[in-house]
Amino acid sequence: MCNAAKELTAQKVQYDPSYYTISYPMGDVPSNKGVCADVIIRAYRKLGIDLQQLVHEDMSRQFSTYPKNWGLQKTDKNIDHRRVPNLMKYFDRYGKNSPISLNEKDYQPGDIVCWLINNKLPHIGIVVDVRSSLSNRYLIVHNVGEGQVMEDCLFKYPIIGHYVFKPK
Repeated sequence: MCNAAKELTAQKVQYDPSYYTISYPMGDVPSNKGVCADVIIRAYRKLGIDLQQLVHEDMSRQFSTYPKNWGLQKTDKNIDHRRVPNLMKYFDRYGKNSPISLNEKDYQPGDIVCWLINNKLPHIGIVVDVRSSLSNRYLIVHNVGEGQVMEDCLFKYPIIGHYVFKPK
């Protein structure tokens, strides 16, 4: 997982939260566009795991358990997997919900971390196996507006989710 996430940082991506109609399964927005959720989707896809299909199928079966933030009455295979709260629900259901703490040792390479920026914007990233030269913390691969980057931002925003997701 770490290598897949780190590889993404070499790809130039413009932050773009636009709605796109994409193919299904294995659909993706244009390769030079994306948001934080696309980092997670693309990293897992490099491992042969299609979160678009997994999230869509689970939401189709269990729609009532997923967040209602968007006022939707049904699933949308183009966007559901690109929404952080939906990914959080999916990881909560099928991954390991790990403790949220302020202890950096609790966050290991491959972990998924979710934050809340400015008390309103959900954000998501992947812990990788590279340490910061300043803090010695593991770095995070994410996209918060500057493209797919690797940086020391674990405690930059309030953490609202911490998951380990290793599908069978």
